[in-house]
Amino acid sequence: MNDYYKVQFTFSPYSEVESDVLSALLCDAGFESFVPEEPILTAYVKKELYDASAVEEALKNPIFGSEIIWTVELEEGQDWNAEWEKNYFKPMLLGDRCVVHSSFHTDYEPRQYDIVIDPKMAFGTGHHETTALMSEQIMQADLAGRDVLDMGTGTGILAILASMCGARRVVGVEIDPPAYENAVENVALNHVDNIDVRLGDASAIADDTESFDYLLANINRNIILHDIDKYANALRSGGYMQLSGFYTEDSHYIIDEAERYGLRPVLEHEKNNWAMILLKKA
Repeated sequence: MNDYYKVQFTFSPYSEVESDVLSALLCDAGFESFVPEEPILTAYVKKELYDASAVEEALKNPIFGSEIIWTVELEEGQDWNAEWEKNYFKPMLLGDRCVVHSSFHTDYEPRQYDIVIDPKMAFGTGHHETTALMSEQIMQADLAGRDVLDMGTGTGILAILASMCGARRVVGVEIDPPAYENAVENVALNHVDNIDVRLGDASAIADDTESFDYLLANINRNIILHDIDKYANALRSGGYMQLSGFYTEDSHYIIDEAERYGLRPVLEHEKNNWAMILLKKA
């Protein structure tokens, strides 16, 4: 079991936008799970990745107008499933067709797509706006018989949903070893046999003999901008790339870079200032 630092940020006054911005900045500093509960943002980072100076640097961002007080507490290795069940992770609906719940939940409404996720601190339970945006678009896409790539698969939720929506084959790539293991476990929990979960970064899709019809990446702006050339190379002509994990004001950076590789935007959605872009390859 992993040891984590639990860092709590108290905003005065509370600002949802500032809380979301801080989450994004901390994600770049190695934090991997966030629980916003007004007026506090609780963030988790592995013990070995915690860097107080990185937190202090994030808090210097001029966007923050609120007073932010923060505390740090070591959470020794424990049953993270029990922690999520007790404190954070509750069954939820994505649109009106999908329910996401853990293996220990019983109080949920059945839906067309029933996804079991035991998160174990990996990002992606459907509660964050970006996961919800991505999920809702996946359910509207025509994935029947398609080959799908999910970059930064996290808990595996998007890969699992893509499989349930008719994808022929799904590859999920995750750079964090514990998150990779969690995704493998969640794939097994959902009894889907066409998902290949791989440990690694964009180099895991560097083989030019492998290509996909649909690519998912719910990561963050910097990683997407750095790796979008590799994403585009892995996408077949006429294929779609669905991206999220960044703010609406950053969308133009993503689109400008995507157009360099023959990708054009076909739709954009946003939720609480988080963006999702769907692009098509010429």
